[in-house]
Amino acid sequence: MATTGPRRSGPGGGASAGGPGQQGGKKKFFYRRKRVCKFCVEKIEYIDYKDLKTLQQFIPERGKILPRRISGTCALHQRKLQNAIKRARIAALLPFTAD
Repeated sequence: MATTGPRRSGPGGGASAGGPGQQGGKKKFFYRRKRVCKFCVEKIEYIDYKDLKTLQQFIPERGKILPRRISGTCALHQRKLQNAIKRARIAALLPFTAD
């Protein structure tokens, strides 16, 4: 799995540096880039259930809906996306599960 940002650690900073109850007091810094909502950036207000190209970006091969922490969508657009995916499944545009 690829990392999303640079890792920083102090001198001699391995996995043992800086944990609770350990000597030295060195802390391991990890910078994670904040994900931005694709729909907010593109200013999309309505997520169309017939737009399969957009919806399939948020469904892996198994057919599950990706959670917010993975997809990076905001709470409002995640709810709209969820409803659009469910509508597309009922209309038989998307599968409920993969074989």
